[in-house]
Amino acid sequence: MARDYYEVLGVSRGASQDEIQQAFRTQARRHHPDVNKDPGAEERFKELNDAYSVLSDPATRARYDRFGEDFRKIPEDWEERVGAGAAGGGFHGWTTAGDGGRVRFTRGFGEDAGGEGVDFEDLFGAFFGGGAGPGGAGRVDIPGADQEAELPLTVEDAFHGGRRGVTLAGASGQQRTFEVNVPPGVVDGQRIRLAGQGGRGTGDAPAGDLYLRVRIQPHPRFRLDGRNIHVTLPVAPWEAALGATVPVPTPGGTAKVTVPPGSSSGRKLRLRGEGIPNPRGPDGDFYAEIRVMVPPGLGDRERELFEELGRTSSFDPRRER
Repeated sequence: MARDYYEVLGVSRGASQDEIQQAFRTQARRHHPDVNKDPGAEERFKELNDAYSVLSDPATRARYDRFGEDFRKIPEDWEERVGAGAAGGGFHGWTTAGDGGRVRFTRGFGEDAGGEGVDFEDLFGAFFGGGAGPGGAGRVDIPGADQEAELPLTVEDAFHGGRRGVTLAGASGQQRTFEVNVPPGVVDGQRIRLAGQGGRGTGDAPAGDLYLRVRIQPHPRFRLDGRNIHVTLPVAPWEAALGATVPVPTPGGTAKVTVPPGSSSGRKLRLRGEGIPNPRGPDGDFYAEIRVMVPPGLGDRERELFEELGRTSSFDPRRER
């Protein structure tokens, strides 16, 4: 049983869209893997993204409120296709039955929504005067349900985009392979739509869509904050003191940054617009955070120079500023 999305975000079922958005932002900052190093933070962050993607969309939220964890099996236009014909018969909703996962409807009359459980086929037979299967006199074609799967990408994949092969395992154990066109500038949680690759419809109805939710994988060097990219930039003591132009790796290749004289560890150098591209607005920025590194071992001459510097300099790093 999946966790309730309202419980995941810590809001009530009657929460407003603003309250849902605020709850997501607060918890996302707290559990982002770049900030929270707890082993479970990444999974928690994914769970928050899933919950927010559903509850932030009013139409999807309405389906979730009505059908619970089975909402993705329900076509988005189910009310238009079923509700009109079923209204006269007292249609009230559906649940997942225990007999092999068949979808069953609940129908009653008037104010009594308790009703008896009926099979999908029985519903259309009762309301439309015939079997719902192929060739039935009252056949109703129902489009396939939309489906969702995760698409793991590297930071470089998100930056450059391109064609990616994706293999998904179906419920029957069979595998399906797709060639996906990943646009440059995708971000974690974004969905890529593959039209007609979801659940199969009944009769002549079209198949649903397959949505691939982007999951940016942890990177050994780059850290993401939205579209901004952060990296640690090691510099030597003399580069930090005197200033220098040094190379820094970016997803787009090696760039040059200027280290101002007198830089200490923690200082951030920004390359404007060199972060993750944004097709609908300004690109993200690239931040190189200086980390002053000392030699692990000193030669005789190096030691002499450092000792001379220590005797000559009046600098006290522990003095309050």
